[in-house]
This record gives sequence, C-alpha cells and structure tokens, in this order.
Amino acid sequence: MPETRDDAGGSEHGETDAAIMTPAAGSADAAAVTPPAAPLGDAAPAVPAAPAAPAAPAAPIDSGWMRVSPKYIVVEVVGSLIGMVVFVGVFLVMYALWAQWWALWAAIVIGVVSLIGIVLEPRRVRSIAYRLREDDLLFRRGIMFQRQVAVPYGRMQLVDITRGPVARALGLADLKFVTAAASTAVTVPGLPMEEADRLRDELVALAETRRAGL
Repeated sequence: MPETRDDAGGSEHGETDAAIMTPAAGSADAAAVTPPAAPLGDAAPAVPAAPAAPAAPAAPIDSGWMRVSPKYIVVEVVGSLIGMVVFVGVFLVMYALWAQWWALWAAIVIGVVSLIGIVLEPRRVRSIAYRLREDDLLFRRGIMFQRQVAVPYGRMQLVDITRGPVARALGLADLKFVTAAASTAVTVPGLPMEEADRLRDELVALAETRRAGL
C-alpha cells in the first residue's frame, strides 16, 4: 500500500512538472517563429525634395516723397559758378580786345542772372523729389514751372548711374531711367551712392518681373 501512494504521488509530481514546463516550451516556439528584422541596407532610398522656386520681388509700398541729399546744393552751386566765370570771362575778353560795349553789358547780365540762380539753388534742390509707388516711380522738380513724370516699372529698359567729379567727391550719384519713350526718360540727381546702388538693383528686379508678367 505505501508503494502505491508513492507511485501516485510521483505521477502527480510528474504532471505538475509537465504543466509547469509547457509555457516555457511554448514561449521558445513563439520566439523562434518571430520573423527577423529587415536589414537597414534594404530600406528604400529617400526621395530628395524639389527645390523651391525663387520668390518674385514684392511690390514696394508707397514710400511717400523722398528728397535728394542736401549735398547736391554744393554740386549745383559749383556748376553755376563755373558756367558764370566762363561766359563772363569770354565777354570781358571781347570787350577788352575790341571795345564792344554790348559784350560788357552781356557779361553784366549773365553775372546777375547767375548770382540770382545761385541764391535760388537751395530752394530748387529741395523741390527735387521722387516717390516709389506700387506700379511706377513718380518724379518731380521745379519751383515756378513744376514737372512731374510717372515711370512704370514695366517700361524701364535701362537704369544707369552717373557721377561727375564734384558729385563723386561728395559721395553722390545720379540715377537715370531710360524707357521706350524718350520723353519719359528721368534722372534723379543727388542720391547717396549706397542709396543709388540699392535703388538701381530694386528697380531692375521690378522691371524684369513686370515685363515677364508676374
């Protein structure tokens, strides 16, 4: 009888051990069935993004009237003085050599008119101004007889910078716009060199954009 109990107890222990071992075996089988990860070399190559198209220059906001540099007064006064000295000198030489009284009166008149012009130069320079609008550039000058010209950006064919000896010494430049119509050619004088370069590049970009219809 005791041997029978030992066998039953042994069988019970065997079943218990088998029950305990079953989950471990199942886990090993599940781990073996799991597929391996794909190697990195088999991954599809990334497609490079297309380059973005260059943005068109934005239309300038109305800048209001902007005046030229006050140094431009010196350029105009020096030019007027040189012209007065040359013409008055020529007429005085004619009077001295040939005793022509009309040459003397002509020298006096030219001298008086030139001096009046020199006195009015500061006011005349202050009357010169330009304005950047959405579709065109507006330019004005003159005291008694004012002139205003609107130059569309799409009509500009050439934007040129010129500098005389006096203007170059003062760091100034003249910005000239050439269009298809000769009557609308405009020159903005007395701009600082940095401003003239910046304005030229901006207007060239706007002119190309408007001609392309963008």
